[in-house]
Amino acid sequence: MIKFGTSGWRAVMGEEFTFHNVRLVVQSLVNRLREKYGERDISVIVNYDTRFLSERFAAEAARILSLNRIRVLLSERDAPSQAQAYQIRKRGAQGGINFTASFNPPEYNGLKYNVETGAPAMPVDTDALEAEIRRLQPDFSVFPSYPRKEFIEKIDLRNDYLTFLQDKVDFELIRNSGIRVGVDSLYGTSREYLDEILSENGIPVEEIHGYIDPYFGGIAPSCTEENLSELRTLVLEKNCQLGIATDADGDRFGIVDEQGRVVLPNLILAALLEYLIEKKGWRGGIARSVSTTHLIDRIARSRDLPLFKTPVGFKFLADLWLQDRIMFGGEESASLALARHLPEKDGIVAGLLTAEMIASTGRPLSGIIDDLFRTYGERIGLQKDIPANPERSRNLRRLLKLPPNRLAGRPVENIETIEGIKFDFAGDDWVLLRPSGTEPLVRCYAEAGTKKELRALVKAALEKLG
Repeated sequence: MIKFGTSGWRAVMGEEFTFHNVRLVVQSLVNRLREKYGERDISVIVNYDTRFLSERFAAEAARILSLNRIRVLLSERDAPSQAQAYQIRKRGAQGGINFTASFNPPEYNGLKYNVETGAPAMPVDTDALEAEIRRLQPDFSVFPSYPRKEFIEKIDLRNDYLTFLQDKVDFELIRNSGIRVGVDSLYGTSREYLDEILSENGIPVEEIHGYIDPYFGGIAPSCTEENLSELRTLVLEKNCQLGIATDADGDRFGIVDEQGRVVLPNLILAALLEYLIEKKGWRGGIARSVSTTHLIDRIARSRDLPLFKTPVGFKFLADLWLQDRIMFGGEESASLALARHLPEKDGIVAGLLTAEMIASTGRPLSGIIDDLFRTYGERIGLQKDIPANPERSRNLRRLLKLPPNRLAGRPVENIETIEGIKFDFAGDDWVLLRPSGTEPLVRCYAEAGTKKELRALVKAALEKLG
């Protein structure tokens, strides 16, 4: 069954993700766009990542759109998701289709749908799209035919996006600090984006994996500690003060400090928030997903700034951004939203702002994190995934109906059901259980002040699932 989850539709190629199903989804999207905009001229940006067949899936989507007399602006090469979002807004397009499975393993592909604002489609849009898919599916077929080339134009997403970034980051400050940056694009779309903008601004760069490999070097293109081992080595061997990685479609980040240690995204988000408030004078609403560090809460409370909590999924942060209610939003999955930027997560700008933060404070990244803990208290986080099965799904539903008032020997102070079930304890400790929106997994997230408390919470929560 074709299902749009946390971030688009993702599936294994050759099983659910096939050319037939791609044609079905694109035609369903065409029907929804015609229902919304009528017979007026409609344009759609089509983009893709470096996965096996992504370029061909994009070409097939362009063909289906052109046969429906919809103007296609097709990226001339693979590009980061946020570069596509910028083009949607700049050109006033009615939407965007991006063939990417983000950080999923190489055998996956996916389709992300962005609406006319450049933001990811909200559930109201994807639910309606799924309904149209189900309506068409029983009798759907497409006759072989050539695309209508007069409706297809190839465009460059890179130059506009890099120009857009120039005044978002203080490159002069970074250059004058003399720091050297290691870059790992994980064989993805950020190559010749992240490394290029640093080099063009005179900042020394050491790069690895800056070429296409649909197998991603035999790993999932995700910025995990295990996957960033070569970046860690690079940082140490080349005497870099910072390592920046991005996932396959460039919208999520991974950060390595000057000691070659991977810094958790939660800590980068909190440090950047503190930097933007303290050094750059930003004020406004702050948002985090339900699975994100409560360091964000502590910073918001200390500055008397409004805090918004959202379900998992960047689209909910983007919705607050579009309402102009937040100046900062973050998800523990290395997703960042910024005022005066884009309603799409951006791993490139997150890495660049981390470099600016180091340059501005004159502190190594490890020292910045130490300062953060001294001010707001140490927080230790953990995520553990386990395979989903019918028994665990039943137990999770049972927990939602009959939650315990104690867990791991501690009284539960509050229960949140924004997504899954989250148990809040004294001292900003918490544990969350939720089904994954992209893979057949149950995800457990937790945060506490000590490793002992953290392990106890995770163990007790997972025991409830069986």
